[in-house]
Amino acid sequence: MKKITGLMLIALISFSLSSCSQKNANDETIAIIHTDMGDMKVKLYNETPAHRDNFVKLVKEGWYDGSPFHRVIEGFMIQGGQSAEGEEGPGYRVDAEFVPGFIHKKGALAAARQSDQVNPEKKSSGSQFYIVQGRTFTDQELDYVEKKWGQEFTEKQREIYKTQGGAPHLDGEYTVFGQLIEGYDVLDKIAAVETNNKMENKPVQDIKMTIEIVE
Repeated sequence: MKKITGLMLIALISFSLSSCSQKNANDETIAIIHTDMGDMKVKLYNETPAHRDNFVKLVKEGWYDGSPFHRVIEGFMIQGGQSAEGEEGPGYRVDAEFVPGFIHKKGALAAARQSDQVNPEKKSSGSQFYIVQGRTFTDQELDYVEKKWGQEFTEKQREIYKTQGGAPHLDGEYTVFGQLIEGYDVLDKIAAVETNNKMENKPVQDIKMTIEIVE
């Protein structure tokens, strides 16, 4: 058997480390949102690392333990993210991470934020998030969205919005950093709960959550 030279050994170690790094980079982070109405499983996108890492940090710190979905609009989205004690956020914002392929289709996990008037850089809330329920759209409606909000949908995106549904007018305005992979029935159940009024859209009965990261 030939001896492995020092140079060859270094090359083998480098290749091994490179392979591990590539694997870790491609691994998806999965979170399970446990609610009073069932569980929802979401994958967090590696292409939005700041949002992914911030979400994981807050989950592990217990920020969302006992936190409610405090804003629910059927046919649009369900929103949560304040602490169980009622704090709206952790005191910081996250820079926007817009990825063209990540659209507001049904089940999209996205970060809430303050309006453009006070937040022209479209930075995300440090903890507030929403999951899109949305509705289906016709070609004519998508044409209107493109014209009014300056969007440009691909044929594939149009097909998604026409068949799966979503909230296309939010694309490019709010960071999408994940996608529901299980629990669409739970999303629909939460979206259908009774709310107090059209100003707050707060569920009459609290729907609390706890989130865990699947290691």
